Amino acid sequence: MTSRPTKEIRRVALVHDWLTGMRGGEKVLACICALLPKAELFTLIHRPGSCGPPIEDRAIRTSWLDDLPAVSRYYRQLLPLMPLAIERMDVSNCDLIVSTSHCVAKGIGGRRAGQVHVCYCFTPMRYVWDTAGHYHRRQGIRRLALRALEPYLRAWDRRSAAGVDLFLADSACVAGRIRRAYGRSAVVLYPPVDVDFFTPADVPREDFYLIVSALTPYKRADQAIEAFARLARPLKIIGTGQEIQKLRRMAPPNVRILGWCDDETVRDHYRRCRALVFPQLEDFGIVPLEAMACGAPVIAYGAGGALETVLDGGNPAVTEPTGLLYRPQSSQALAEAVEQFERIEGRFNPQRLRNWTEQFSKERFIEGFKQAVEPLLLRAGFRPPWQGGGHSTGS
Repeated sequence: MTSRPTKEIRRVALVHDWLTGMRGGEKVLACICALLPKAELFTLIHRPGSCGPPIEDRAIRTSWLDDLPAVSRYYRQLLPLMPLAIERMDVSNCDLIVSTSHCVAKGIGGRRAGQVHVCYCFTPMRYVWDTAGHYHRRQGIRRLALRALEPYLRAWDRRSAAGVDLFLADSACVAGRIRRAYGRSAVVLYPPVDVDFFTPADVPREDFYLIVSALTPYKRADQAIEAFARLARPLKIIGTGQEIQKLRRMAPPNVRILGWCDDETVRDHYRRCRALVFPQLEDFGIVPLEAMACGAPVIAYGAGGALETVLDGGNPAVTEPTGLLYRPQSSQALAEAVEQFERIEGRFNPQRLRNWTEQFSKERFIEGFKQAVEPLLLRAGFRPPWQGGGHSTGS
């Protein structure tokens, strides 16, 4: 017979790599913040006001990297310093640690016996594992330094994984990476999609395609621009990032780069576009599901998380498709996929797309998180904080 847990969780630490914008990882963090409203938040770098509630509504502790002048402009170049910076942060007074990590967050310092550490892993350190080759190709002279640092960063990444009691992976694809990189199993828990906000509307579809993405090298907006230059179809790109000026220079007149847009504008474009274009390899990819929740089909590169979220209309055996998958990852293959999509466009039913996304709701995510974490807490003798009694952030 199992004894009733007697220990209250006094303090909870949430740990995130950096807070510089509201992207997919920050949407996951916001959902966990809502579940654990009194938790203290630790991060390497915070650009105030960049993430919105409920992230910005709490105490946020940053590392010494955040004291560097204008660091939010160049923080990615500080990768070699990030393991040291995260280890210098102290969560020794916390009973429960929840890290949301694609870089170094899971290596938070100040660990002690008796703590419980759950890591929601977007991927093992992105810059030195599966996508490392891409970063080497795209980072100019910095590729030499990154290659030289790879053994150190991989060793640190493996070592810091030993401090995690439970890995949650945002897709089966990432669970496989965790197994290969760390030799650890992971529970697959799909990220939350705000299906209450992203909804269809009674407006006609228009003749333009859409990309919603951070404009960084691996997102491959450059391939989409090349494809649509060849097709001469209208393409709108919502997003900003380090490649925005380069992409604007290469964009033909039929491609418009709109820059950053608020959620209402993004939703309006999802509701009106002909299809969302998703040319990158993603660990999961929330954006395609947001588009589907608004009734828009998706044309996606057929790898990574897209294999778990896009039901391929190019396969006659798929009776209720939500999009079209293409390979290889090239501008030519994408252009051919757009032409194929236009031939089979009638296969995509907006209501079926909407129905498919409801299994990825915030409520499903919260319930899945509780079901995965509760047994671990009970074995450690803790009462889960969402079962009453609460926890204090202390001082």
